[in-house]
Amino acid sequence: MTARCMPLAPLRFAPIIDRLWFVAIHALMFVLLLAASSAHASSRVKDVAAFEGVRANMLVGYGLVTGLQGTGDDLKETGATKNSLLGMLERLGINSRDDVLQTDNVAAVLVTATLPAFARQGSKLDITVSSLGNAKSLSGGTLAVTPLMGADGEVYAAAQGNVQIGGFSAQGQGASVTRGVTTSGRIPAGAVVEREIDFSLANMTSLKVALHNPDLTTARRVSDAVNALLGTTASAAIDPGTVLINLPQGYKGTMVNLMTDVEQLRVEPDSPAKVIIDERTGVIVIGDEVRISTVAIAQGNLTIRVTETPQVSQPAPFSETGTTTVVPRTDIQVDDGAEKRLAVVNGGVSLQELVNGLNALGIGPRDMISILQAIKAAGALQADIEVM
Repeated sequence: MTARCMPLAPLRFAPIIDRLWFVAIHALMFVLLLAASSAHASSRVKDVAAFEGVRANMLVGYGLVTGLQGTGDDLKETGATKNSLLGMLERLGINSRDDVLQTDNVAAVLVTATLPAFARQGSKLDITVSSLGNAKSLSGGTLAVTPLMGADGEVYAAAQGNVQIGGFSAQGQGASVTRGVTTSGRIPAGAVVEREIDFSLANMTSLKVALHNPDLTTARRVSDAVNALLGTTASAAIDPGTVLINLPQGYKGTMVNLMTDVEQLRVEPDSPAKVIIDERTGVIVIGDEVRISTVAIAQGNLTIRVTETPQVSQPAPFSETGTTTVVPRTDIQVDDGAEKRLAVVNGGVSLQELVNGLNALGIGPRDMISILQAIKAAGALQADIEVM
């Protein structure tokens, strides 16, 4: 009788391998999508443009801060503060023209605020208070009622409240300490809107989109994105900074819905090749589209270093002759940059390659500014240079 061996069951590796391949392929697709999105970064329309008419307005006013602890204006030197204080007391029914005012607890201030678009009556605004006279600190002061006016001279808000400053000052007989600015502060929600700016979106039949950075290509891309959303040619770029959108039939009476849909569209902004230079601070900003033709660059500065180390010559001990004299010792070193060679920067390189090539020369920002200007003068820099 022969023994029969039972066949072994086959190992089921195929489903596991299939799942691993499935996960690997999807992970690769995800990486490729991330790479594509980073290579072509897009922005929302609301981040690169604004709608015409939807804007803030600047407000300004003149007022008095009271309750200071001897750190206010000197009324003998600031007549405007004294006259303002007398006028405020007269409006309150107090006649003090014949009195000698010597208080130093009052300071004249400039009050500024920003009125947002579509701000309604009763809305609160944050305000900034800054000293106009010779006050030392506004700490602990209270702003009296101050009207805030717009550019048209009309009053749009009224401000009042306790001033909050971010610094402090302490002084003694032998030393003083000051941190931050003590003559300027803020009053959160310190103003109340009294007048509204009339502007109705419902009556508009067209909409203009104003680009923050005017560019023909960006304006056309915004127009194309709007037309693709609406399915019609209702939008057109009328200049590098403005896109006109005519109200389509499906948005009659709902301009807010159109603005909401448009501002969420994504476009890829375009920008000209530009190099920004701030010679005061040595800051250089190079745009991504900056390209240069093939050039050879050499940089070297003539540096002369003179070091004085005088030595004292004294006579021998107990010597009856000789005097103590100072003998000059001068060390002069000259560096003409002879070890620096020409460096070739190839044409059509990317921004990273351009920066690496300039850094390879071992130069600082100040010399790099001169090199970029020289490359531009040679006609090899395919970009505009803007000096701030």
